[in-house]
Amino acid sequence: MEEVKFHNIINDTLRSSPTTHTVTDPRTESALWPCPIASPADFEDAVTSAQTAFKTWKLTPLSERQALLTKLASNLEDHLPLLSQILARESGKSLLLSELDVRTSIAQCLHYAQPANALSDYVQFEDDTVKIIATHVPLGVVAAICPWNFPLILSNLKVVSSLVTGNCVIVKPSPFTPYAVMKWIELARGILPPGVLQVLNGGADLGQLMTLHPGIAKVSFTGTIAVGKAVMTACAKTLKKVTLELAGNNACIVCADADLSKAVKNVASGAFFNAGQVCVATKRVYVHESVYEEFVRRLVEEVKGNYTVVEDASVPSVFGPVSNEMQFETVKRIVEDCKGKGYDIVAGGEVRESGNAEGKKGFWLEPTIVKGPPEDSVLVKEEQFGPILPVLSWSDEDDVINRSNLANAGLGASVYSSDLAQAERIARRLEAGGVWINRSERPHMGAYFSGFKDSGFGGEMGKQGLLSYSYTQSIHFAK
Repeated sequence: MEEVKFHNIINDTLRSSPTTHTVTDPRTESALWPCPIASPADFEDAVTSAQTAFKTWKLTPLSERQALLTKLASNLEDHLPLLSQILARESGKSLLLSELDVRTSIAQCLHYAQPANALSDYVQFEDDTVKIIATHVPLGVVAAICPWNFPLILSNLKVVSSLVTGNCVIVKPSPFTPYAVMKWIELARGILPPGVLQVLNGGADLGQLMTLHPGIAKVSFTGTIAVGKAVMTACAKTLKKVTLELAGNNACIVCADADLSKAVKNVASGAFFNAGQVCVATKRVYVHESVYEEFVRRLVEEVKGNYTVVEDASVPSVFGPVSNEMQFETVKRIVEDCKGKGYDIVAGGEVRESGNAEGKKGFWLEPTIVKGPPEDSVLVKEEQFGPILPVLSWSDEDDVINRSNLANAGLGASVYSSDLAQAERIARRLEAGGVWINRSERPHMGAYFSGFKDSGFGGEMGKQGLLSYSYTQSIHFAK
């Protein structure tokens, strides 16, 4: 791939920096391209540009904003090969998954470009004396602080939600995966008015500036519980609106009557798609004791056959390396803890050490299944966010629901049963923002996506998600 240059984008202009950093390719451990780090002055300029643009952008009719989302979708389509190649290099995904990242971003633009999927005025109440209309007013400048696991999808979601509601947005991609997001916003220049969509690369210090600046009206953050709490604390100082999508130690419950031929494939996909680096990935599996041994046997067979290390990113694969060294070390410690405590590892467990005898590199961990670890083990209690899965048994419905409902497990859950009434009964008792029945956890852009308890604050997607990007104003007409 030819040398590519990257820039911060402020008021539709390219801005470099004397300070840069580089990202490591997770497949090869080679250094990628220099990436400019935005300064506090760059951030101030971006806020000023956004505030200026907001004065007229907020008055743009919804139909015009939606037409521009369609243009953004076309622009992404035009540059899909380049953006996919960049994504593959920085995230470690195969080209197949990298293209999926871009195509899902296109779909997000087109979804909110449809009139039926945006917020519109409605009558809240009417009688003989009054008619009350609800209308939706944009907030101002949104700061989008984005994660590394799906760089474009999770940045673009915050962007399109901001734009369709009439806000301006400043994007801060993860410093682990800044390239594709920065290039996308560079390539989108000229579609939107200057200052409406900007991007700045930086670390925690830039994120902190965003949370404290009085010119930022809302922060949308995706990341860990600990950082999410710090974001919320900082935002409280200026009473910013805030949306937090945090950890999901998501439970999966397999009932005695589940169709194992389907459940096993779905659970494997839910757990090991993108090497488990998905916010709503299946993180813990609870299987009824009557089918436990058979389920484990089939799951091991499924994972060994379809989720393997494929070093060539051009070969279609939904399994890849851990996306950065920091997370690699985190998951490796969990694997080592399981080994050290003698847990029953029935698949995987091998960790590739850099500079091994074969000279192979990359942040690779084999898909690993641990049979019956203790409920208080690190693997069960904490979100692993990587390719290692605990499979436990259950016999009593009340007990398994209690075990499933951890404080950090409020993002997603799944239930497998041939009895839909039973599945729904269990689903309604699970304390999670989304529950999937007889399928793996996959968010839908038409459905509200939020976390209960420690897994988040507010939510994104669907019409309800757009409400967090708007004020609701009530207009009372006397009769």
